[in-house]
Amino acid sequence: MEQHFIVAVKAIIPLFLLIGMGIFVRWRKMLTDTELKHVNAMIFRVFFFCMMFYNMYTTTIATALRPRLLAFTVAGLFIMLMLSAVVVCTVEKDNRSRGAMLQALFRSNFVLLGLPLVENIFGQEALAVPTMMIAVVSPIYNSVSVFFLESFRGEGRFSLLDTLRTVLQNPMIIGAILGAFFMITGITVPEPVLKPIRQIASCTSPVALLILGASFQFGTISEEKRNLIIVVAGRLIVIPALVLGTAYYMGFRGVDFVTLLCIFATPCAVASFAMAQQLGSNAELAGNSVVLTSAFSSVTLFFWVMLFQVLGVF
Repeated sequence: MEQHFIVAVKAIIPLFLLIGMGIFVRWRKMLTDTELKHVNAMIFRVFFFCMMFYNMYTTTIATALRPRLLAFTVAGLFIMLMLSAVVVCTVEKDNRSRGAMLQALFRSNFVLLGLPLVENIFGQEALAVPTMMIAVVSPIYNSVSVFFLESFRGEGRFSLLDTLRTVLQNPMIIGAILGAFFMITGITVPEPVLKPIRQIASCTSPVALLILGASFQFGTISEEKRNLIIVVAGRLIVIPALVLGTAYYMGFRGVDFVTLLCIFATPCAVASFAMAQQLGSNAELAGNSVVLTSAFSSVTLFFWVMLFQVLGVF
């Protein structure tokens, strides 16, 4: 039991220490809101591009491709989305809040927390599998989030063509596609070019987690207490229990299982706040969902890692 506890601590504590450092940065006002916005844009457009490119370029198809994992993930995402839609549309009548809640329940912080969690448990060489999954999951997150936020805004502005264009302009998707192209075709990237890409890729997760902490904003929680309880319980307890329990009995193990844990048990994606704000949803509810699920996930993620360690999953 002590060994399992140590593994869980080593996997979780570094993530939240980095987030805590970011909160300290914000508290000490080392970065203004404008500077944080610019740094976030840099991380999104440069750091994640390099990380996705490098992880795809340095892997092999046999290592990264997991058809069974891919099928289970996509099925799990849409089944959980349908169940969430039934619950949310039953308990909440305001469309703006419905959109924010559905996005919070559906869209996890897989990229920011998932990759470092896999690395903490298995090492950097295991990142090929979650990187491949990001290339699949990220477009689903983006397109489905836009669809629901636009639909519940009630203005009928959803456009499949515009959504696909937005997804294909995502630096993570571009980086993954380019990395896969170079890997499949066997084109060698010269070492003087690959070295800075590798250096940026290696520091992407810690920098992103630090800025994540610095970006947190606390809103009025009491006004949305019921909805926030639903989001926090659904995102961190109910959905992981259903999906990970099913994955366990279906025989998923090792890095495949931890990748699923990172997709379905991590808190709400930070990007959900900005998207809710831009598309006329309940941005305050979206922001509080990010803050609270991130805070409580320090406990729930530890629990899930510890539980499945004890069960011998990884």
